[in-house]
Amino acid sequence: MADSRKHNLSKVGRVVTLGVKSLMLHRLRSLLTTLGMVFGVCSVIAMLAIGEGANYEAQEQIKGLGSQNIILRSIKPSEEKGRTQSRGSRIISYGLTYEDVRAINETVPGVSVIVPDRKMRDYVYQTRHRAEAEIVGTVPWYPSLRSRTIEQGRFINDADVMRQGKVCVLERELAPSLFPISRALGKTVRVGRHYFEVVGILQPRRARGKVEARSVGGGEAVPNRLFIPLTTARALFGEMSVERHGRTFQAEEVQLHEVTVQVERLEDVEGASLVIRNLLALAHARKDFDVVVPMELLHQAERTKRIFNTVLGSIAAISLLVGGIGIMNIMLASVSERTREIGIRRALGARKRDIISQFLVETAMLASAGGLLGVVLGIVIPTVVGALTDMVTIVTWWSLVVAFGISSLTGVVFGLYPAYQAAQMHPVEALRHE
Repeated sequence: MADSRKHNLSKVGRVVTLGVKSLMLHRLRSLLTTLGMVFGVCSVIAMLAIGEGANYEAQEQIKGLGSQNIILRSIKPSEEKGRTQSRGSRIISYGLTYEDVRAINETVPGVSVIVPDRKMRDYVYQTRHRAEAEIVGTVPWYPSLRSRTIEQGRFINDADVMRQGKVCVLERELAPSLFPISRALGKTVRVGRHYFEVVGILQPRRARGKVEARSVGGGEAVPNRLFIPLTTARALFGEMSVERHGRTFQAEEVQLHEVTVQVERLEDVEGASLVIRNLLALAHARKDFDVVVPMELLHQAERTKRIFNTVLGSIAAISLLVGGIGIMNIMLASVSERTREIGIRRALGARKRDIISQFLVETAMLASAGGLLGVVLGIVIPTVVGALTDMVTIVTWWSLVVAFGISSLTGVVFGLYPAYQAAQMHPVEALRHE
């Protein structure tokens, strides 16, 4: 039994050695043949890594909104967007109201926390420095509901809300623009003609080390934010914003720009969102609100991920198919060149399966070598892309295994026909070949 095992191992070793020698006789041809598999495997891994990274970012942004949250946003009615200023000065009123918040709190079952927000864009000044920011009037429990962390100092508290305190919290990305050489905490910034004391620094909105630059689902870039008490925002800036166009102006009255509703149980989110939609539809004559359910967006993102990976994998697999065809073409040429060698081996007693195994070993070696190099490049390229750009790339272990496995399988499958052709040669006819 032991002798038989040693004989088999010795036979395999001889086949492999002969295969290496045959490939090394045509180094350049073997290298060029291998490159087809290298680029095929590399493209599969790299494209899946980029797709996985893009999907991860989208899911992290959605998760940052909270899976148990329902986000309500004020939107300008479509009939107002199309109007021009030809009618002169006018005031339009739309969006969510404090009455909506009260109705949701009293009517919708399972609601645990509600965060109302007022937002406006303006420049924030600190002596000679200024930066555009989104001024957010909100409540003390905003960070816990939005999974945000205080980095320095504190967030707005109940006392600030009660006394309409002129305090603010900066997002970390905003602080260096206003305080390039000093600490922001305890200093004063100006918005319009009002001064606010900086009492805290909020950690940035991030997804795997990258700042979230856009709202979920795309759209206009969100500037860095400055948070103040909701009561302060209402008292100092009111509920009306005015845009002047020559001799005319347009004033917009919006009580609340955004309301975040947290539901106690995850399984109640879908039902609560339906109730809120119906409640707001009854209270608003026009469609001047939008309801965003992060949990629904998360499920949609997961479905999109599966489709995206399938499409990317299919496109990249074409490269492997082309590489496999290249291997078959080269092996057919090799069979033709080595006809006399095949005839000599058959005349010396080699069986058909010995000839088949010889050529399959050579094709497997070509495909495996290309697969290994492709895996290395497939890891390096996404890493370089992530380092040179703002893209997040994630190389998953299963993409490495699948790409290498498919490349090896492709090599064997496309090597079967040339190996079969070699084995079918008649020894006498092969020996006559010049």
